[in-house]
Amino acid sequence: MEGRLKLSVLISGRGSNLQALIDASLAPGFPAEIVRVISNIPGAGGLERASTAGIPTAVVPHKDYPDRESFESALDQEIRSAGTELIALAGFMRLLTEGFVDEWRDRLINIHPSLLPSFKGLHTHERALEAGVRYTGCTVHYVRPAMDEGPIIVQSAVPVLSGDDADTLAGRVLAQEHAIYPLAVRLIAEGRVQVDGERAIIKGENLQAPCATINPLV
Repeated sequence: MEGRLKLSVLISGRGSNLQALIDASLAPGFPAEIVRVISNIPGAGGLERASTAGIPTAVVPHKDYPDRESFESALDQEIRSAGTELIALAGFMRLLTEGFVDEWRDRLINIHPSLLPSFKGLHTHERALEAGVRYTGCTVHYVRPAMDEGPIIVQSAVPVLSGDDADTLAGRVLAQEHAIYPLAVRLIAEGRVQVDGERAIIKGENLQAPCATINPLV
């Protein structure tokens, strides 16, 4: 398929969401292709997933650089060398500087395991359980300099069931992450996402994100 959006994926770990993006990109008619998978951690499991799929990989170890700016300069060079049009963070465990984020403004997306703006940061599932919320979920959003902020593209809700612990809840949320990240990339690649201030507006049909079945609490 010609003219597909060129996507680079940044990872630090096993690459579960990366695999969902790889699987989607291999499907006929998907409007984006992954042109590079880049990790800041040598030996990250996601690199093998990319290599198995025939996707070029690169490692830019953050520990090899004296500061965040020099690391991000090398990272940016690698991203641009692949002809990247959109960056997807998929378990990339480095906070990016305001300069990098502004350089890639509205071309840089992230997935977070909560219904933003609730539960920004780490340990989202433990915090959701502690707070006693009835629903949690996941969010794909454009990245802004502040952590886990930016226009929301797609969200999916998951019920919190009695008897849940952080692991069982995380498993159900992760299944929805695998559904909505490729969806968000598709919407962007099809030119259907318009950023208006700090809101992302989906053009065309009134599309709703795939959502977990809402089961009653038991």
